[in-house]
Amino acid sequence: MEARKKRILVTGGAGFIGSHLCEQLLAEGNEVICLDNFFTGAKQKVVHLLDNPYFELVRHDVIMPFYIEVDEIYNLACPASPVHYQQNAIKTIKTSVMGSINMLGLAKRVKAKILQASTSEVYGDPELHPQPESYWGNVNPIGVRSCYDEGKRCAESLFVNYHVQNQVAIKIARIFNTYGPKMEPDDGRVVSNFIVQALRNEDITIFGDGTQSRSFQYVDDLVDGLKRLMQTSSDFIGPVNIGNPNEFTMLELARKIISLTGSRSKIIHLPLPEDDPIQRQPEIALAKEKLGGWQPKVELEEGLQKTIAYFDELLKTS
Repeated sequence: MEARKKRILVTGGAGFIGSHLCEQLLAEGNEVICLDNFFTGAKQKVVHLLDNPYFELVRHDVIMPFYIEVDEIYNLACPASPVHYQQNAIKTIKTSVMGSINMLGLAKRVKAKILQASTSEVYGDPELHPQPESYWGNVNPIGVRSCYDEGKRCAESLFVNYHVQNQVAIKIARIFNTYGPKMEPDDGRVVSNFIVQALRNEDITIFGDGTQSRSFQYVDDLVDGLKRLMQTSSDFIGPVNIGNPNEFTMLELARKIISLTGSRSKIIHLPLPEDDPIQRQPEIALAKEKLGGWQPKVELEEGLQKTIAYFDELLKTS
C-alpha cells in the first residue's frame, strides 16, 4: 500500500474552514486526524470522509491536553462568528489560550510544525487602512468582542514565545472574512445571513447605514494560502494576512446577493453592534512574496454563486 506523505492534525477540523482543509490534505495523499468538540463544528461536514482509511475523526476539546504523533498541526479550533464566540465568552478565551498552550506543547514534544489560524480581528476597529501585518491594532480589551479578539492576540504571543524559547516551528496566518459552502445558515456571518434571508425572501438586515466595508475571500483561496504558508521555509513564521483585498460595502453585498438569487427581499437597517469595525481590508504584499505568488483567484460573484447553490440545496432538504 502506498505510504502517506504526512500525518497531519487539524483542530477544529469539522468546522467550516477545517472541513475544507481536511478534504484537500487527504486528496494530496496525507493521513489526516480531525479533532473537534462539535461546539460549532458538525460531523456531517466530514462524514463523507469517514470511509477513507487515512482519515480519523476524534471528538476532543483542545482545552484538554491531547497526545498523538504527527508531523504537522493546523490549529483552527475556536468559534469564529460573533453569535457563537459571544455565546460563551469564557469558553472562547479558553479555546484560544489553553488550546494554543496544549497544541504548542504537543508540537514541542513531537517536533511537529504548527500553524495558528489567527484572524483579522487582531486589528480591531483599524485606524490604518488597508491593514498591513506591522499594524498593532485598535482593540477594546473589555468589549463584547474581546473574548475572541484578545484570545487570538494572546495566542499569537504564545506561538511566538514557544518559537523563541523552545524552538517550536510555527506559522501564523491572519485570516480575513471567508465564505463558501459548508457555512452554517445561523452562524451570524454577513454572507450567510444575507444569502439565507434572500433565499427565503425575508428582509435583509444591515447593521448601521451599510457603508461599512469588508473584503470577502472564498474558502478555496484561504485553504490554498494556509497550505502554502505551512510549506514556507523555517525562517518565515509570519504573521501573514490571508484575505481578498477587493473591498465591498454591506449595501453592495446585499444588492449583489438579491440580484444573484432573484429575491424579493427588501433591505432594512438596524443599529450597529458595539465595536463593529467600519473597515476591514488586508494588505497582501507579504503573502504574495512569501507564499509562492499566492493571491485570491475566486471573484466575489463566482464565489457567491457557489455559496448560494449550497445554501439553496441545504434549505430545501432541511
